[in-house]
Amino acid sequence: MILEIAILKVIEGREAEFERAFDEARGIVSAVPGFAGLELQKCIERPNEYALLIRWETLRDHTEGFRKSAAYERWKKLLHHCYDPFPTVAHYVRVAEA
Repeated sequence: MILEIAILKVIEGREAEFERAFDEARGIVSAVPGFAGLELQKCIERPNEYALLIRWETLRDHTEGFRKSAAYERWKKLLHHCYDPFPTVAHYVRVAEA
């Protein structure tokens, strides 16, 4: 299992627009093969900042399957205009758990 983490800095004042668009976008990503779940968390101290955590079966499910799909084009159209700067995405594997 892979955990994708992206810190999303939404343009101030566009938080409600982003959250509405994300409601639609999560349906898009959840239909992609290899998708295993997601969470969107809103920062308490910086209300225009969100942490997006998406679980994938494999790294390739995200980087090849989703990112090279028509679904990703719809995702981008819904969300990418809300970010400034564009988010950095990283992938993690679990090494410990309690």
